[in-house]
Amino acid sequence: MHKSPFVYIVGAGPGDPSLMTVRGRDCVAHADVILHDHRVPAAAMSAARPEAERIDVGAAAPKPLDQDAISYLLADKAREGKVVVRLKWGDPFVFDSGGKEAVFLHEQRIPFEVVSGVPVMIAGPAYAGVPLTYPEAGDVVVLLRGNEAETDEPPRVNWTHVAGAGGTLVCYAGALQIGTIVRALLSHGRPSEEAAALVYDPTTPQQETVDGTLGDLLARAREDRPALLIVGAVVGLRGHLRWFDARPLFGRRIVVTRAREQAAALADALEQQGAQVITLPAIRILPPSDPATLDAACDAAETFDWLVFTSVNAVRHFMTRFLSRRDIRDLQGPRICAVGPSTAAAIAEYGVRVALTAADYRSEGIVQALAEIGAVDNARFLVPRSEIARELLVEQLRAAGGQVEEVAAYTTVGGGEGSAQGIYRMLLEREIDAVTFTSASTVRHFVELLGAEVAADLLRTTTVAAIGPVTAEAAAQLGIEATVVPEEFTIPALVDALVDFFTAPSAPATAR
Repeated sequence: MHKSPFVYIVGAGPGDPSLMTVRGRDCVAHADVILHDHRVPAAAMSAARPEAERIDVGAAAPKPLDQDAISYLLADKAREGKVVVRLKWGDPFVFDSGGKEAVFLHEQRIPFEVVSGVPVMIAGPAYAGVPLTYPEAGDVVVLLRGNEAETDEPPRVNWTHVAGAGGTLVCYAGALQIGTIVRALLSHGRPSEEAAALVYDPTTPQQETVDGTLGDLLARAREDRPALLIVGAVVGLRGHLRWFDARPLFGRRIVVTRAREQAAALADALEQQGAQVITLPAIRILPPSDPATLDAACDAAETFDWLVFTSVNAVRHFMTRFLSRRDIRDLQGPRICAVGPSTAAAIAEYGVRVALTAADYRSEGIVQALAEIGAVDNARFLVPRSEIARELLVEQLRAAGGQVEEVAAYTTVGGGEGSAQGIYRMLLEREIDAVTFTSASTVRHFVELLGAEVAADLLRTTTVAAIGPVTAEAAAQLGIEATVVPEEFTIPALVDALVDFFTAPSAPATAR
């Protein structure tokens, strides 16, 4: 990877961040400056360094004067000795200005590399369940330049040749231009009964497809959004081949309230099922306000009989502190108890053996599991936990004869203030299908963001999903009923429970 000066002209793909190439992500990760189209999703820049400069340069097909300004900006940033990424929607060399920018860089003697992206006219039909080619469906594919601007000016092509080419025609165009293109095709001989489709926001969770015949398509078209127009017999296969919008949570807007650094696992799993995920990190997870007690516990870890972890956060923060002071081999004295498979898996990442995994996530189940192997009476327990965790586990271990030292391994504070207003509006207008909570603290801080009465009132009109009974109980104490609670208290089980809920015959209608 070149370091300085160099320009990478990178295609970000048509919207789905996972369609960006590995090479493209590598370029973004090494960039000092990223000049990106307005339509490039933020997730396409997730690999960028925090200190990288990001510049939104507007539309994917800018006006000539704007394009000249972008080209000069690319050159100026490169001459400053910086690695520059020009991140473009779709593919830089398919109906885009990437070629013009590359020529300008060549004339300026600035080295560059072009990294291809997936064009919307290739991925969009696939995500709509329409193959561009199919046996006996024609031997021609026509990619027609459109225009995202609000104009009804048609592309400057020989319409007789385009309409008469047969096969499949694909064009991404602005809302006003679509009508002009369809009428031009019809007036130049394309059959009105030919299958056709309009795909809005292709490859994104907002994707919406309208299909029918070319003759009746305009009557059902949206007037406010650009769309991908597909014309040809292959559109008729959509009923058999649609997959993207047939996923069980497609079209559902689901709020994830986990801390930002932990939200990805749940968000990714929901998106795999088709959901549109809205992240509102209700909490931030921080080291304890006073680490002295945790340090003392780390120094005396070998004097305990049991080390009990009740969450992945407790594992991460205790181990981080422990390893900053001692070697992992020093953790051979106490046996390890984990609450649930996720916590056990987090412990195993450090090469530490888990002696007991409690299947029941509640304190009663933990104590019972320990009692069944005779491990409570007179045993010394170290319980790393949140500063605001419930006292019940500690009380029950002591009641059963254990000697317990609890220590704050981390603390949770509120977060998400910047997004609370948007979530409030969407809940008020019933644009949210579900809100997920993965801990009692996410419930409490979510309610603090919106206000207790407001939160309880708004959540009565949407589905609330809690990862387990402890979280559901915390919600109930604040006047919020959790309607989805999985039997197994894990992220995959929570996603499965949401799928079951929204695919049941009695499922509520999509919020939007």
